[in-house]
Amino acid sequence: MATLLNRALASCVYAIIVTASTLTTAAPCGQAKSVPEANKLIVTDAFDRWAAGGTTFFNDLLHEDVVWRIKGSGPSAGEFRGRDVFLDRAVRPFASRLSTPVRPTIVRIFADGDHVIAHWEGSGVARDGRPYANSYAWILLMQDGRAAEVTAYLDLAPYDDVLRRIPAPAQ
Repeated sequence: MATLLNRALASCVYAIIVTASTLTTAAPCGQAKSVPEANKLIVTDAFDRWAAGGTTFFNDLLHEDVVWRIKGSGPSAGEFRGRDVFLDRAVRPFASRLSTPVRPTIVRIFADGDHVIAHWEGSGVARDGRPYANSYAWILLMQDGRAAEVTAYLDLAPYDDVLRRIPAPAQ
């Protein structure tokens, strides 16, 4: 009888431990369960706002001191240190040559630890009426809810073609 009682008690203690460990590791209701999920949600929300017509994507998502690297061998490849430098040297010169802005269509967003990878398609129309389309993969290192480093992969040929083909608007 004592053995049966000990087994029942051991089973109850085991059930309490398992239940308690599940309750203490679960995230509160309505909150992201992990850092990767929280980072993925931040990036996804920023892309959703941009796709819906928003114009503050880079200001919303990037750290002021972001390091943005465009990989490749075209004239636009390189490294930009600081959000304002990146906006002034890469984003605005390109956007000023478009009659409709690039709008993203998400293919997939992955998250692992502090990194988020956004695979997306972008399309717009240049000021000469020709369409612009490109595929992108951005690797974002997130810190405090913003991207501190970004490595951008895209086909630089169509990007550089817009910059070469369309004159910059007069200031």
